[in-house]
Amino acid sequence: MGKINRLPTGLANQIAAGEVVERPASAVKELVENALDAGATRISVAIELGGKRLIRVEDDGEGMNAEDAVSALERHATSKLSTLEDLDAITTLGFRGEALPSIASVSRFTLKTRLLEASQGSVVRVEDGSIPRAQPIGTPPGTIIEVNDLFYNVPARRKFLKSDSAESSQISRILTQLALTNPTVGFSLTSGRRQLLSCPRVASLADRFFQLYGERAGLVEVEREAAGVSLVGYVAALAEQGVIRGPQNIFVNGRPVKDRTISHAINEAYSRATIKPRSPEVHLFLKLPHDRVDVNVHPMKAEVRFLDQSLIHEIVRRALSEALGTDAPPDISLRVGGEKPAEPIPMSIPGTVGGIRASNPWVVNADISQSPEPMANRDPMGVVSSQIEKAIENRSPEFTTEQIGPSLVPIGQFRDTFIIAVDNDGIVIIDQHVAHERVLFEQVVGCLTNGPLESQRLLSPVMLELPPAQRDALEIHSKDMERLGFDIENFGGDSVRVAAVPALLELGECEGAVRALAEDLEGLDHGSSVDESLRRIAAMTACHAAVKANDRLTLEKMAHILTELQRTAYSTVCPHGRPVLLRLTRRELEKSFQRS
Repeated sequence: MGKINRLPTGLANQIAAGEVVERPASAVKELVENALDAGATRISVAIELGGKRLIRVEDDGEGMNAEDAVSALERHATSKLSTLEDLDAITTLGFRGEALPSIASVSRFTLKTRLLEASQGSVVRVEDGSIPRAQPIGTPPGTIIEVNDLFYNVPARRKFLKSDSAESSQISRILTQLALTNPTVGFSLTSGRRQLLSCPRVASLADRFFQLYGERAGLVEVEREAAGVSLVGYVAALAEQGVIRGPQNIFVNGRPVKDRTISHAINEAYSRATIKPRSPEVHLFLKLPHDRVDVNVHPMKAEVRFLDQSLIHEIVRRALSEALGTDAPPDISLRVGGEKPAEPIPMSIPGTVGGIRASNPWVVNADISQSPEPMANRDPMGVVSSQIEKAIENRSPEFTTEQIGPSLVPIGQFRDTFIIAVDNDGIVIIDQHVAHERVLFEQVVGCLTNGPLESQRLLSPVMLELPPAQRDALEIHSKDMERLGFDIENFGGDSVRVAAVPALLELGECEGAVRALAEDLEGLDHGSSVDESLRRIAAMTACHAAVKANDRLTLEKMAHILTELQRTAYSTVCPHGRPVLLRLTRRELEKSFQRS
């Protein structure tokens, strides 16, 4: 007798069920997707004990006759595919014909269904591998499926299920995703007597988003269309504080998926603005021709494969980069450089000293990265003092809005740390160090495209003692350090020798900058890309070169920071992810003083 035997049908079905039905949430997803394919406009889901005892899905879709109800419980029986060519452009959420027989093989299963025009419906029950048979029954139009005692006959699978609350949470997450991408369908979810989700039908994605999440401050809208691909959605703004972790919902042609190409594009868009690790909240809806995406690459249809993978990546990355660079949440905002305010801002601002004047004007557009002058002559802004003096001769002591940018007018500092500015929209408080760090970071990164940054040789090299791991990190990234203007080499023992630093660094910042860089690079993966290491070095260099808290600035220097900030692509956060500014709007002020 041979060693290879055909598995019993029941056992084969249970094994196949393991690929499709991983947990109660998997069963809910398959059943709800079938309801959506059936044209349902209302879907109600009820669960007990996290779906372990009961899953009940009721819809008002087209329903089935008795013959189709029985056939639907046969493996690989489907109404959604008929030829091999149909696989090239799948337009339905379900298509394999595995969901119902797989679920029925590991539960006590009941299906009730009725066509709209029929006078009565049909019921089919399956338990312990029994043969499906239809019987007449009175039931409303549509389909009702009850899944009782999921995995009762597969104890190995059942014992690995999570707690009731954890399984309920997964079901709620799946149903939320499906509700989000189908706003014209009403959804409800109850667990025992508790209502977990209630979403009546609405007309648009924006309305459904509000139903599910309410007012979501800190999200910016994404919208882009190119090469037959459209992308809309909402993503977390850069100015959010902390290591951002939030729900990430990605939909391709209405199907919730996890896709490495899109995830990489999201991470790249955020990493270009800040080196801070993030797992941002995103809700993205991608639509493209069905023949340009393969959804038949995962048993649970959780992954897809794109025909033009690089195109999709670039569309997503560019869309997010544009949204993050030009939009901002309501309470943290800055005008895009060059945008004119609605009304001219007079220099004599009501409630402040009129006719702002400065005692020591200077060139607000000086190039801080190209000067060959010794570092000892540099001021906190990184601008060479001799250049300032030459500029004073031809400048009036009074400056105008054109000299400081069209939007924000600086009026002073608070504790020599925050710039206070105004415009027609309200009052803005800017962290001077964080803002200048953002400006310098983008200038450094921009200069790197044309070659290495200008380096400043030290008259007396600086000797530093560092731990072995940090010395190794500096050596591994020595080429990147050279591009940024550093000349650092091992000097034997625990010491390294610093012979040159970027020209924009002050002498007093050299040691602190190198130590911080060594510590930061120590935690960087050795396999990280050159771009990532360069951006880390650039961010740390910008941080040490920027003005500090407690640095007293003239109004012109404040104006320079604001002007340059308005020219940056990502003006709301520094490269390390800290917020740049806070805004108190005119409306908020009027409301606080009961003027609204």
